[in-house]
Amino acid sequence: MKLFREKFTRMSKEDPDSQAILAETVLNYINDGVIIINQNGIVKLINPAATRMTGYTNSDETVGLSYLSVMKLETGEGMAIPDNQNPLALAVSNNETFESRDYYLVNLQGNKIPIAVSVTPSGGRNADRIITFRNISEELQKEGEQTEFISTASHEMRTPVASIEGYLGLALNPATATIDDRARQYLTEAHTASQHLGKLFRDLLDVTRLDDKRERLHLVPVELISTVKNIADRQAATLNNKHLTYRFGHSDTQNLDEKIQLDQVAYAMIDLDFLQEILANLIENAIKYTDEGGSIWVNARIDGDNVLINVTDSGMGIAPDNLEHIFQKFYRVDNSQTRTIGGTGLGLYIVKQRVEAMRGRVWAESSFGEGSTFYVSFPRISQEEYDRQMMIIRNTQMMNIGPSTQSPAVQNIAQTAIGATTATPTTSAPAASTPVPAQEAPAQTPSAEPTPAPEAAPAKQPSQANDLPPDKLAELKARFAEQAKSQNKA
Repeated sequence: MKLFREKFTRMSKEDPDSQAILAETVLNYINDGVIIINQNGIVKLINPAATRMTGYTNSDETVGLSYLSVMKLETGEGMAIPDNQNPLALAVSNNETFESRDYYLVNLQGNKIPIAVSVTPSGGRNADRIITFRNISEELQKEGEQTEFISTASHEMRTPVASIEGYLGLALNPATATIDDRARQYLTEAHTASQHLGKLFRDLLDVTRLDDKRERLHLVPVELISTVKNIADRQAATLNNKHLTYRFGHSDTQNLDEKIQLDQVAYAMIDLDFLQEILANLIENAIKYTDEGGSIWVNARIDGDNVLINVTDSGMGIAPDNLEHIFQKFYRVDNSQTRTIGGTGLGLYIVKQRVEAMRGRVWAESSFGEGSTFYVSFPRISQEEYDRQMMIIRNTQMMNIGPSTQSPAVQNIAQTAIGATTATPTTSAPAASTPVPAQEAPAQTPSAEPTPAPEAAPAKQPSQANDLPPDKLAELKARFAEQAKSQNKA
């Protein structure tokens, strides 16, 4: 690479045109596909690798065409992506960067190739866009083999570790064993280590299910602000045990804008199990890295077209050098303060994967010694879209279309119809000056579903599906089945 750069510099000085010649040579011989398009999405240049992968004979066949007709993408489930939902098209239209490994390229012959694709703007809104992509079939095969090994090993080791943890628990129980203080100290350390190992195996299994796409999304419409409060409040007992002050919905300043946020209602399409895991990981991290007497603030509010959630703590904070790596797999901040705190290095990686699976975004802001704030942002949906999605769920249940295949969260929402127009404003948590009393702590066994709001007057529906004429009933069943299928694959 050093010799290449030296040769490139020498050629550029000797011949002004040599840089263009060298660039053309690189484009012609690299294995990555490169397509350059103008601001209207028309192909201006395509290299031989891109021509081969898209199934065309030569580049002249594609120059002048819309890139969307040349690069047809499908999801991993084999679903075509409408232009208005195509992330590649949105990035090109908005002149934004984009990277993904989640899509398949369908070439001219109908063959499907898994690709890593990226979009890079070359300047302002009227400048060209550069699309690069490569075949990742071999990479996915190797990753699949690694994932299968980790999954199998974790599953096999989890059982003996659980047995070790159980027997150590019995040895530490005065009702089942009598031991001296020194032995109790040794066994307590061993029990803590076995619990840590058990969590590591559980996290590894979660990661492998995410990485090989075995864990499927079950998106349902929810009122997100009250749902976040419901989940966060369930951590009150743990917070109280460490004498931490907990607030929801407002900061210390309690200015007017923040008070108004408590009355907001915001809808989103969410996998409730994923959301439960995201918030549990973030709040547990905040508790873990905050000393006794500190404070934790959780909030959810409308932020333009998104719903913004934050988990803020007054803990030890994160140094800038570590901040950009904390969402990487197995990464742990290593300093004198964190070495005594257990962890697997997978919690924040799982959070990132869960959030991005729901088309959200997660990031952190922190200063070492001054606490941290983790932000999660999800796209909002309108009241009308919420009502439409709720109607699909209710109609699906009414028509008895495969209830056993629906996730528990979907079935629960279909039965309770969590309030659209009836969502009650969230109320503030205990004041910042007082820790959460132990007697007010909710049960530690959480349920992913938010507490249903009071029922609104139900929409007028047929009393029985069989009241409809047979031909109309068949048509409705087909339509609702298609809507449910599309929703489950979203």
